[in-house]
Order: sequence, then C-alpha cells, then structure tokens
Amino acid sequence: MDWRERITADPAICHGKACIKGTRVMASVILDNLAAGESQEAIASAYHVDPADIQAALLYAAELAKERVVPLVGAA
Repeated sequence: MDWRERITADPAICHGKACIKGTRVMASVILDNLAAGESQEAIASAYHVDPADIQAALLYAAELAKERVVPLVGAA
C-alpha cells in the first residue's frame, strides 16, 4: 500500500496537518489512539474511517521515523 493514496496535507484543512483523505481526521489522532491501546476496529468506527486508512497512518508514521532522529534523553 502507498500511504500517499490515503493521507493528504492541505493548508486549508486542519492547518496543513496530515489527514485521512476526504476527512478532517488527522493521522496523529489515529496514531494517538493506537498508542493508547484502542483497537483498529474501534478507531475505524469512532472516526468513520476504513481500516486501510489506519494502516496508511501507520505507514506514514514509519516513513517519518526514517527521516528524523529524536534524541532520547538518558539513553546510553
């Protein structure tokens, strides 16, 4: 899957933050819910998105992680 088919950023929508295409559901909201332990089914139902949109948000996050290093304080 190419996450670019389901994730978009438009300066006129959600201040240009990455969203599920055709919605105002930010990828970060999907990721926050996953990190909090919500099931993909519950997220899809609550935000009216497809399970493939959730997968696209994960792929988007993985792509971001490849491009940037966040220093870990206290890491040895």
